[in-house]
Amino acid sequence: MKYYFEKTTDYTFEEAVERVTEELKKEGFGVLTQINIHEKLKEKLGVDFRNYRILGACNPAFAYKAL
Repeated sequence: MKYYFEKTTDYTFEEAVERVTEELKKEGFGVLTQINIHEKLKEKLGVDFRNYRILGACNPAFAYKAL
């Protein structure tokens, strides 16, 4: 079972992150946190891992309603 969404594009990694962030804004979401897995694994384990970023997105109205 997959717990994530995946899409292949012709964008660079940084362009894709920027584009996703912009599209989330259009839907009322903001990115509250970003975890750069590549940097963290290099820092903590000294390993090289592919570019991988976790975006913590939130829609305040939905969050308020859910809480």
